[in-house]
Amino acid sequence: MSPGQRREKGVLFDVDGTLIDSAYIHTLAWWQAFRQSGFDVPMARIHRCVGMGGARLVDSLLPDSRNKDVDEAILSAHSGVFGTYWPSLRPLDGARDLLAKCSEKGLAVALASSAREQDLEALRSALSADDFIDAATSSNDAENSKPEPDILVAALEAVGLDASGAVYVGDAVWDVMAAGRLGIPTIALTCGGTSEAELREAGAVEVYDGPRELLDNLGGSAIGRLLAG
Repeated sequence: MSPGQRREKGVLFDVDGTLIDSAYIHTLAWWQAFRQSGFDVPMARIHRCVGMGGARLVDSLLPDSRNKDVDEAILSAHSGVFGTYWPSLRPLDGARDLLAKCSEKGLAVALASSAREQDLEALRSALSADDFIDAATSSNDAENSKPEPDILVAALEAVGLDASGAVYVGDAVWDVMAAGRLGIPTIALTCGGTSEAELREAGAVEVYDGPRELLDNLGGSAIGRLLAG
């Protein structure tokens, strides 16, 4: 079964920090972008917000009293800094194999990312797994970013799935919260830098170190149960 065929069940994947080792690159890019506009935001605070859409992240980290005209400059600066790291992007261990196995098992595979379209293209190039991907979303596909579920709704629509036939894989509490609003179980990975305790508290049904560990335990995971159902 090849990408593009209609499937009844599927897995939605976050990309940054879940399949690509980029969570801390985003943290650094935001840190530099804030400093360029005169805001000194600690990296630890920034990292905890990575996974939100850019506008929501900026609004969450900066004071309400700021001149919000600066927000666009910060967003643009983040994009510019992150773009310089495109050649350095690398998939996390097992990421491509995990997508391949899900596709081989007959599951639809969708990337539910809120990255900018050009960043998503760079991420997909680094992942080198397009043969196993049925659809992918970017920030252009949703009005509201995580923890709102718009991106996941767009990904479901792109592969023709109902929420009841899907599992989500992500690395941030915002991923778990977004999926939870649709009743989609989330398998969380700690490779993005968020602790197992935080991910479970947010509602993750399972937590693994990264794509390789999930792949090694696929049969007993929520993905395995989806296949068996």
